[in-house]
Amino acid sequence: MHIAVVSNTAWYLFNFRLNLMLALKAAGHTVVAMAGADVYAERIRAAGIAFEAVPISGSGVNPVREAWSVWRLRLLLKRQAAELVLSYTTKGNLYTGLACRSLGLPFVPNVSGLGRLFIRRSPATQVAQAIYRLTFRHAPHVFFQNAEDLSVFLRAALVQRAQAERLPGSGVDLKRFQPVPLADRPLDAPVFLLVARMLWDKGVGEYIAAARAIRAQIPGATFRLLGAADSSNPSAIARRQIDAWVREGVVSYTGPTDDVRPHLADADCVVLPSYREGVPRVLLEAAAMARPVITSAAPGCRDAVLHGRTGFMCASREVPDLAVQMHRFIALSAEARLAMGQAGRSFMEANFSEQLVINRYLATVAVVAAGMRGGIGATAGARPGAVVRATSDAAALGAPPSRL
Repeated sequence: MHIAVVSNTAWYLFNFRLNLMLALKAAGHTVVAMAGADVYAERIRAAGIAFEAVPISGSGVNPVREAWSVWRLRLLLKRQAAELVLSYTTKGNLYTGLACRSLGLPFVPNVSGLGRLFIRRSPATQVAQAIYRLTFRHAPHVFFQNAEDLSVFLRAALVQRAQAERLPGSGVDLKRFQPVPLADRPLDAPVFLLVARMLWDKGVGEYIAAARAIRAQIPGATFRLLGAADSSNPSAIARRQIDAWVREGVVSYTGPTDDVRPHLADADCVVLPSYREGVPRVLLEAAAMARPVITSAAPGCRDAVLHGRTGFMCASREVPDLAVQMHRFIALSAEARLAMGQAGRSFMEANFSEQLVINRYLATVAVVAAGMRGGIGATAGARPGAVVRATSDAAALGAPPSRL
């Protein structure tokens, strides 16, 4: 089968979907990646996956330019003779849906968080919902990364229950992210690390405010930021603001990296107080490396932690509660921190292995391929599994997601 894999950036496909594309290729499929071109396009090609550039802007709003992106994607899919399309990210899903609808191609979107459109509702939210409703009903299968997003789509009649399945986020490569011993440092000199694009919606402002409060009482605590400053995003934090925080001494800023592992290894606790996510990959990676995490109780974020066992949760957008959870971590003994990290690793092994995600995709592709041979490939509901409900915060450690 000729499969196209679409996202708004090559960076996303390389960092989050390369192993899936390689697994599809190993299963005998022809795979081509399609995304906005960046430095990761050549890395995808070097890994043995064909790459085609398509201009999909994550933050673009010019209707003429956006329509051109859809048309360009349609031309590429037709030229490549794609038989099935797997799509990711908001723009990737919307534009793939439109292009595939016009070509009569089956596509399998992955809703990895509802993002800014649903955090800050606007007329664009209504437009996006209309496109979702027009296109998703024709998808043979739709993956979601958390139960809340799935429920939003069901309530708004954007998908049918028979189409939908919840995956454990993007999963985490448990071989690449191995447990690492905690650094030998005083308990009252912990290193907290936030890894994300520098966006207000990621809770960076709350993290900085909580860091000030903590350092006023525990001056030995260290706070770090790691991630790209994305100036094109409406929620972007200006670089001058980041520099001001650094000059203030409240935080250090590393910028982007191609390998997050040494940074996770040098941290005692990884923090992400985001407003909404699919399931944050960095929290899965941190837990896989046996690092306790602190995150918000926002949709998607709460899926990645067992409160009090693998880390802590704070109320969304609440600086005082975030500071309280940081204090709770600092108060833990060395043995308790170690046990919390080990519990996080076990939680990842039981529920969030990337291989689980890859296996679900391989099974779905097989069902779609069989349906196409039988003449029902583009029919919604041609699916291999049932809707999966997210694990709750109080779920037993290691318990798999329950099925509806």
